[in-house]
Amino acid sequence: MLLSNSFIPILRDNPSEAKIKSHQLMLRVGMIKQASAGIYSWLPLGFKIMKKIEDIVRQEQNKIGAQEILMPTIQSSDIWKESGRYDDYGEEMLRIKDRQNRDMLYGPTNEEQVTEIFRSSIKSYKSLPQLLYHIQWKFRDEIRPRFGIMRGREFYMKDAYSFDVSDEEALYSYNKFFLSYLRTFKRLSLTAIPMAADTGPIGGNLSHEFIILAETGESKIFTDKRIFDLNSDDTELKRDSLDNMRKKYEAFYAVTDEKFNKKEFEKIVTENNRLITKGIEVGHIFYFGDKYSKSMGASVDLPGGKKDFVKMGSYGIGVSRLVGAIIEAKYDDKNEIMKWPLSVAPYDIALIPMIKKNDSSAMEKTININNELLKNNIEAVIDDTDENISSKIKKMNLIGAPFQIIIGKKSEGDLLEFKEVGGETKNIPLSKIIETITNKKNSI
Repeated sequence: MLLSNSFIPILRDNPSEAKIKSHQLMLRVGMIKQASAGIYSWLPLGFKIMKKIEDIVRQEQNKIGAQEILMPTIQSSDIWKESGRYDDYGEEMLRIKDRQNRDMLYGPTNEEQVTEIFRSSIKSYKSLPQLLYHIQWKFRDEIRPRFGIMRGREFYMKDAYSFDVSDEEALYSYNKFFLSYLRTFKRLSLTAIPMAADTGPIGGNLSHEFIILAETGESKIFTDKRIFDLNSDDTELKRDSLDNMRKKYEAFYAVTDEKFNKKEFEKIVTENNRLITKGIEVGHIFYFGDKYSKSMGASVDLPGGKKDFVKMGSYGIGVSRLVGAIIEAKYDDKNEIMKWPLSVAPYDIALIPMIKKNDSSAMEKTININNELLKNNIEAVIDDTDENISSKIKKMNLIGAPFQIIIGKKSEGDLLEFKEVGGETKNIPLSKIIETITNKKNSI
């Protein structure tokens, strides 16, 4: 992709209205453009990154047997009145009327809608469990939207719902999502800590937030540092394996401020292992039993002719929010360098030719390099502008392709000036560069 043909409207300086790293960078490199308070248009660079995040989220949901559906953004108020949440949800819900004067709403979440879908289709315990998810836009009318997409009014979200015949089976489903979230965030190069949390307006009696550490986070967190040493790489989708995995994490103190107990924290965690900091919520899972199935009549036939209300859980990941969260975790604002994880980077590599007036040799060499990269499924962005090399490097550091090749004085013969962004420059052949990037992509 030639930069001159790309719609990437880069600003010289950070916008004055942006107060945190993610908002600053997303506006500066033209990833988003504000349409109104808390609502943004996603431009090609930002949209491309968000769709790559969405693909990873989808892949990990599919791996645990969840099935994708798509529910509407506009919902009837009737099902919310059934559940009892229509009046309780508060002013964050955008309530509207259609031309027949029927009460409608722009969905802030989908527990009611998915329960209505389930109850009209599933009648027997033999069809359980069911794990359903969708990825859709949502709207919550925040009183003070701020920090760009991190706390906007419209946002893109994956939410999943589990339906089981018993609490025991429901816990098995809960643990599947627990594992899928750990794997999802790892593929995004994020260290997300599962923390016991309140269930909020969704309700329920079991809940975990997945938090990444960030100074700009709105959640205050209290944890045992040793939790960072855990991993779930060898966890299988078996009942005992999943249960042991979750217990392994829960053995270490890790809570948000809503659940914090100072006396308990200081008793359980030694002083050397205590960590008090801020973080960003990137996922939230809930188990709420029959809270919605009972109020909405979602029951199944059991052996012996009895009926019972299904047990449900809800599992959310903010897909658009993750774009900002990755920036908060990875952007070096002091040196103005963004290094996107290769799994979601808008381009795998940036090609930066040193273009001289009336000399097309550097550009011709760059095109040849790009052709070889394309043959190996490596996507490059080419800065074909006539700016000086330092300006080009600064620009590409902001865009954030993880690797760069500079085609200039030091790129002679078969050797190319290559570096991983933020790392040391090496002079190596193109074949070695292709091998390096391919190996890294294959390990994602």
